[in-house]
Amino acid sequence: MAKPLFPFGLCCAVIFFSSVFELGNAITQKSPDGTQKWGYVEVRPKAHMFWWHYRSPFKVNQASKPWPTILWLQGGPGGSGVGIGNFEEIGPLDTNLKPRSSTWLRKADLLFVDNPVGTGYSYVEDTGEFAKGDGDAAADMTTLLTEVSNDIVGLQNSPLYIIAESYGGKFAVTLALVLLQAIQAGKLKLNLRGVALGDSWISPEDYTSSWGPLLKDLSRLGSIGLENSNRVALKISQQIKEGNYENATLSWSELEEIITTTSNNVDFYNFMLDSDMDPISGSVSESAERNEIGAQKLKRYSQYLSFRRYKPGGGADLDALMNGQIKKKLQIIPQNLKWGGQAESVFQFFAGDFMKPRINEVDELLAKGVNMTVYNGQVDLICSTKGTEAWIDKLKWDGLKEYLNTVRTPLFCGNEKHTKGFTRSYKNLHFYWILGAGHYVPVDQPCVALDMVGAITDSPAS
Repeated sequence: MAKPLFPFGLCCAVIFFSSVFELGNAITQKSPDGTQKWGYVEVRPKAHMFWWHYRSPFKVNQASKPWPTILWLQGGPGGSGVGIGNFEEIGPLDTNLKPRSSTWLRKADLLFVDNPVGTGYSYVEDTGEFAKGDGDAAADMTTLLTEVSNDIVGLQNSPLYIIAESYGGKFAVTLALVLLQAIQAGKLKLNLRGVALGDSWISPEDYTSSWGPLLKDLSRLGSIGLENSNRVALKISQQIKEGNYENATLSWSELEEIITTTSNNVDFYNFMLDSDMDPISGSVSESAERNEIGAQKLKRYSQYLSFRRYKPGGGADLDALMNGQIKKKLQIIPQNLKWGGQAESVFQFFAGDFMKPRINEVDELLAKGVNMTVYNGQVDLICSTKGTEAWIDKLKWDGLKEYLNTVRTPLFCGNEKHTKGFTRSYKNLHFYWILGAGHYVPVDQPCVALDMVGAITDSPAS
């Protein structure tokens, strides 16, 4: 038996077996106490996806409220849920391998997947096997969940909630529709209960159109900056309307450069800060290389792809952690595989889907009666609340008018008397406005985020 991964007494710490279980096209390993499992599924020949499941030590057994499971989907595309979502945001341990008091395990079991293939520890053996868009990613995830649901005891009966961040929201709504088809056809046994979209890139047109006016109102852009940003935003809208999505992706890069230059480097993930001030999304990364699509280069793309991030407060380097201690202890990661090493290629293969809206998918899920939650950080820019409200107004859902006429309810947390946010619900659509949070809501406002997750999942935990 190997030594414990984490050198302290913690209910969520892992002690690893040295043995590896191979089942069909899957490789699985688990902790001896059964609280964690992780492994690979070969979703297609030469295409391997990595997953990591945590069973909650806070589980409450209540017949009327079964214990839920959260499937966390990261953004990018190319951001690692196993790394970023797990160690930076909601998992049991932070990047210093210290307990996180606000872990979402307090409300549910957690399943992290490095999605799509090529992300994090997931990898392809041949460049032809990268996913080519959201549809491919959904098909691969369905294959993985079919395998994993047979491997994890209780997962098939646990209420499953897909919770996503940033581009992960596009993955989530596309996946949810594919899963419902597979479940109804009897090809997959899962109990899908809801989807939650956190600061999600559902309508790129509405977000890019919001940037200039929002920053002008905040005095971060002047009139010239507003004029230039609106000019490119209009070009993006036209390109999306015409279906020129790859050109729209290039224009998005152009717009981000204009915003960066004319705002003196505003942080796209917290507009109250400069880009080098945010301890969460700030980066001095050498890995933020420019990403080439066609003959041009993207000058900026998702901060998720900046892996050598740092925290002024002393947080550990996530890239070093995932390629060092975690990789070693997981035991099944290929020796020559670098965590995140294929992420830039992932993004390149999504150039044609990156700017496509997924509003229709949200509408379809609402019409099917799926519980849909949208939450947004107040000071996020890249997926601004202004942009989110704009695409919600475009829904064709028959409950939209009543939803918009419903009065918001203030949110508080613990014994605090100050307002932490607002919420509004009508039938199966729920919206959370989270005050004081940027793009990374679970990090910026962990207390209210945890309460929100409890409400989303109807968790029996207090």
